[in-house]
Amino acid sequence: MKTAVLYTNGGLESDRTRQLLKSLGGEYLEYTLGTDFTERQFRAEFGEDAEYPQVSIGYQHIGGLKDTLHYFKERGLI
Repeated sequence: MKTAVLYTNGGLESDRTRQLLKSLGGEYLEYTLGTDFTERQFRAEFGEDAEYPQVSIGYQHIGGLKDTLHYFKERGLI
């Protein structure tokens, strides 16, 4: 798996996504709201309707937790 990037606000969905990425054993980077980016930057990057967390793998934006689960399931990784 290419390096994943997790954009988190520290909420429950972010925790679940972090655990998923850890369980797959791949490398991931985690960026946290208020430390690594602002809400304004998040909205500019992912859109006004985007929810936390958001995941990108390599140069591909995957989406939230459900989208990430679907992505890995389609590839037979979970």
